[in-house]
Amino acid sequence: MKIELTPQQTERQTEFRAFVDKEIAPYADQYDREERMPQELITKIAEQGYLGAIIPEENGGKGWDTITFGMLCEEIGRGSTSLLSLFTVHGMVSQSILKWGSTAQKAQWLPKLASGGIVGAFALTEPGIGSDAKSVETTAVLSDGSYILNGDKKWISCGQIANLFLIIAQCDGKPSAFLVERESPGFSMEPISGMLGFRSAMLAELHFEDCCIPEENLVGKIGFGFSYVAGTALDHGRYCVAWGSVGLAQACLEACLRYTSERKQFGAYLKEHQLIQQMIAEMITNTKAARLLCYHAGYLKDIGDPDLIMETAIAKYFASKTAVNAALDAVQIHGANGCSSEYPVQRYLRDAKIMEIIEGSSQMQQIIIARHGYHTISF
Repeated sequence: MKIELTPQQTERQTEFRAFVDKEIAPYADQYDREERMPQELITKIAEQGYLGAIIPEENGGKGWDTITFGMLCEEIGRGSTSLLSLFTVHGMVSQSILKWGSTAQKAQWLPKLASGGIVGAFALTEPGIGSDAKSVETTAVLSDGSYILNGDKKWISCGQIANLFLIIAQCDGKPSAFLVERESPGFSMEPISGMLGFRSAMLAELHFEDCCIPEENLVGKIGFGFSYVAGTALDHGRYCVAWGSVGLAQACLEACLRYTSERKQFGAYLKEHQLIQQMIAEMITNTKAARLLCYHAGYLKDIGDPDLIMETAIAKYFASKTAVNAALDAVQIHGANGCSSEYPVQRYLRDAKIMEIIEGSSQMQQIIIARHGYHTISF
């Protein structure tokens, strides 16, 4: 099978890289130190139509194919994986509404999400609930035509700036999905700072104290929250993170290629030392392999192949692992400089570790992959 981009995909890939090189990469370290995602940058991204990249044209989006969106995520990840979180959670909300939302919900929210008029965020994780997501403790009770929510969500990317939240809560003992607007009575937000990585992802803890939302804000049906709505959201999130991890690994590689071509030790450029060449070769090989897994997952998504969930899990697992290994070697190659804020590789390493945790940890992906393997082999 030959993987070949169309002329339009190639053109957009060039556009994405130029945008990141101009608007994101030069400022990513500053945003990391300041722990912020500037509104003016979000506005520029929205003006490019990137927040509506895979929302259909009839809903106000670009309607781009899945591989084109993946290449966008790679370039954003190359510039800043913290910023990639915007594309991850915003897309998780829009894709869930697109697949499971009512006609009225699609009409009300998708055009605004596509234009960047509002920012969406996905809220599943809680202070005491992580990987066991179907056991969330936040509750929703129907009362006089409204749902009353009580509970807390934690580690929510873009939680500080989002206007619309997709919340998973227990309703009648069944995980269900709800749309909560920032202005809803009983909703409050607490910023989270001082994280290892993703420092400019605008993380927040969300609080719901008798939070009142309209009955029509239920997405899908009662009991659809985890297996259906959250499943759609997490599949998108893993795809986005997989491509972003490729971008992060690529950033590590490019930083090392530059550094080893400029730095001398023992009378020779670092790139001339065989042990350095070995590390560079590993980065190149694994980054290319991860990218191919992402291409494959994107292709399966575009044709609606049922294996896409498994292949996306494989891509996310391998790509995030590749990003961590590439970042570890990048810091090692840079030596003490690699531990300094003067070089971005220290940020790459901190952010790479987060990629192995979000949207399903590496261990959860291993469980999914292994179980699938047992189901597909006859003994």
